Amino acid sequence: MIWYFYRFIHFRKNLLGEYVMKSAIWLLTSLLLLITGEVFASSVTGEMLDLTDSWVGYSAILIFVVAYLMVMSEEFMHLRKSKPVIVAAGIIWTLVAVVYAQHGDQHTVEQVIRHNILEYAELFLFLLAAMTYINVMEERQVFEALRAWLVSRGFSLRAVFWITGTLAFFISPIADNLTTALLMAAVVMAVGAGNNGFIAIACINIVVAANAGGAFSPFGDITTLMVWQKGIVEFSQFFALFIPSLVNWLIPASLMSLAISKGKPSAIQEEVKIKKGGLVIIGLFLLTIMMAVSAHNFLHMPPVIGMMTGLGILKFFGYYLKREENKKVVDENGVGPEADSMHVAEKERFDIFGIVAKAEWDTLMFFYGVVLCVGGLGTIGYLTLASEFMYGDMGATWANILVGLLSAIVDNIPVMFAVLSMMPDMPLEQWLLVTMTAGVGGSMLSIGSAAGVALMGQARGKYTFVAHLKWTWAIALGYAASIWVHLLING
Repeated sequence: MIWYFYRFIHFRKNLLGEYVMKSAIWLLTSLLLLITGEVFASSVTGEMLDLTDSWVGYSAILIFVVAYLMVMSEEFMHLRKSKPVIVAAGIIWTLVAVVYAQHGDQHTVEQVIRHNILEYAELFLFLLAAMTYINVMEERQVFEALRAWLVSRGFSLRAVFWITGTLAFFISPIADNLTTALLMAAVVMAVGAGNNGFIAIACINIVVAANAGGAFSPFGDITTLMVWQKGIVEFSQFFALFIPSLVNWLIPASLMSLAISKGKPSAIQEEVKIKKGGLVIIGLFLLTIMMAVSAHNFLHMPPVIGMMTGLGILKFFGYYLKREENKKVVDENGVGPEADSMHVAEKERFDIFGIVAKAEWDTLMFFYGVVLCVGGLGTIGYLTLASEFMYGDMGATWANILVGLLSAIVDNIPVMFAVLSMMPDMPLEQWLLVTMTAGVGGSMLSIGSAAGVALMGQARGKYTFVAHLKWTWAIALGYAASIWVHLLING
């Protein structure tokens, strides 16, 4: 069996690449040493083993690094980011479970995994409900109507720059920053067609504004959502970050706006009407947010209860829309051999489960892999070491600033989940600081946030990594200023 495994790696060498092949061979060797009786630190049943200085620890780090390199190269490999982290999570926990089994502990690993899965389940269901609402509003042409209205007004390029940035800043706290960025970028590309310089700067502005706007609301970013669901920061306390987040966006925006001409492109005549029920769905979404907040603040239930209840209400309203559109199609086509009305209705009617199927499943599965991978590394003992170095030796403020800088390179989700797993003893202002830095730190590079990566694909060849890098200095000024303002008014 082992011989066949080596043969398989050799056969796939050209496809996987030299570094992946070597990593796989190294991993196999480590696994063989583990199974054949590599000695680890002894423990009493039920106690956590320190495996940081062992083969399993080194193997887990290597597996996670290789998996995340694949995630970061998604744009070039065209490999969905969820795949490597899901596999990595399974391998890491298998290694950990084998070690604990060798020490006669059959329950610790199971309990920790169940705890991690529970945390993921709350995040998964919350995001699924939110994504469904956003997709329904998109299907009802709510966002398309807003885009058409903006491009038909005939604003100047500088006005479009500020309008799209302002809307991105104030929409992202309610909708997610990725959807907001894509919507505003569509406006910028329509208005600034042929002016690649304007499109690049406007897209940078949108990314910074969307990330900054998402930092002062539990619904604006995954990191703020995780902190809120953990119960560390209350819903109303997030709004203390409004002014620092505003500073984070306004400083680079003011500097970038100086590079935009005052030209006024001709208006694009376009009119899009919101489909039936679109405005009602916006109201239901706001009601759902209120239910999630109320469930958490007043009844001390997980916010996901309110979100899933709101999703159920949306499905009831979807049933009404489906019947109304069914009736309309039948009235227009009649019944008879010349018009298969039921077939037409099936194709055109509102389908809530079809919309649920369009959720970002790759992103949702990616969260599973990240939560389990970080949980495995924490069980091995690496998060304890990281916590002692960052929050013990460096101090909370500098550690939280470093979290923001790391999120510009590594996705902010594993970084924030690692911080929440460490659970350093910090006052409220420091938890607000790390929430903000993890959310806005990714703005410094185009690859540092989901909004930036998505816009590089949408405005391919216009908004690029290098174009964003030219303004990193201005974004870094905003980052530093927002930290100073937060410590001044909240610390």
